[in-house]
Amino acid sequence: MSDAIIRIDGLKKYFPVNTGLRDIFSREKRYVRAVDDVSLELQRGEILGLAGESGSGKTTTGEIIVRLQDATGGEIFVDGHPITATTFADKKRFRREVQMIFQDPYETLNPRFDVFETIAEPLRIHGIRDIATIQRRVFECLEIAELKPAEQYVYRFPHELSGGQRQRVAIARGIVLEPKVLIADEPVSMLDVSIRADILNLLKNLRKRIGLSMIYISHDLATIKYLCDRIAVMYLGKIVEIGPADSVIDSPQHPYTQVLVSSVPVAHPDRRRTPIEIDDAVPDQINLPVGCRFIPRCPFAREQCSDCTHELFDRAAAGDPPHRSACLFDVEEQGATKG
Repeated sequence: MSDAIIRIDGLKKYFPVNTGLRDIFSREKRYVRAVDDVSLELQRGEILGLAGESGSGKTTTGEIIVRLQDATGGEIFVDGHPITATTFADKKRFRREVQMIFQDPYETLNPRFDVFETIAEPLRIHGIRDIATIQRRVFECLEIAELKPAEQYVYRFPHELSGGQRQRVAIARGIVLEPKVLIADEPVSMLDVSIRADILNLLKNLRKRIGLSMIYISHDLATIKYLCDRIAVMYLGKIVEIGPADSVIDSPQHPYTQVLVSSVPVAHPDRRRTPIEIDDAVPDQINLPVGCRFIPRCPFAREQCSDCTHELFDRAAAGDPPHRSACLFDVEEQGATKG
């Protein structure tokens, strides 16, 4: 039985194209289909990775979930409640339940606020006025974010902190309202390699310590495999593969996922992956290919791929957790095609 904290049904986000007189006077409107009929679930207590190249739609999906963007179509439910609920009480509850941390911690922190004000602001917005309560909660969250002792950080400003410390402040601010869901958009991509593991371990520990469910958005499959329980791979607005993290990385079923995995270095001197050579040019997102959107770049493409509807087929072995791929062919059939 599903215990989904977030359920997404048929999510769409289309951006109208206005590049000149042709688009202004044309009766047929053109769109960039950034997110195109995406459905998935985040289970309670789960960390779900959303992977893909730039332009795949993963960040747009995250921003729609937290209502930074409005959807063109589809529904999103958080703990059974639609995020489009219009009453003030519903909106206030939603803002407490779902929070987001971003790629660049410096850009998301107000340079005029010290650390205390940065973390305390959400509490004040949500009606908490008691100074002792605010102070206790700010110090608590700094300790959880591993900025210890908190007294050394509360009165510093963003420019006085390192990149890793800024991201920890952003995480502390994200958890201060005790949300149920955290959307983490490329949270370590701008940090030094030496501190990425520390931030990933912090995110992983948040689930154990405060019971967070999380969607982790990244193009880095190595960090996704380390952190996440399941992975959903997106390509040009569609989910092309979804399954347990180990299964998706060790046994990718969709050719696009195989390409992504083949480019990830192996941390072993005697092992090496052979990269799969494909065309680097991504199709025009306004005039998408008919059928499978990966056709122009796929080394296994054949005529039937033009009939692909991106339905997800289960490719898991009997008794294993579901592992679904949008490719019409299983791995053996793809290999036969290549031959």
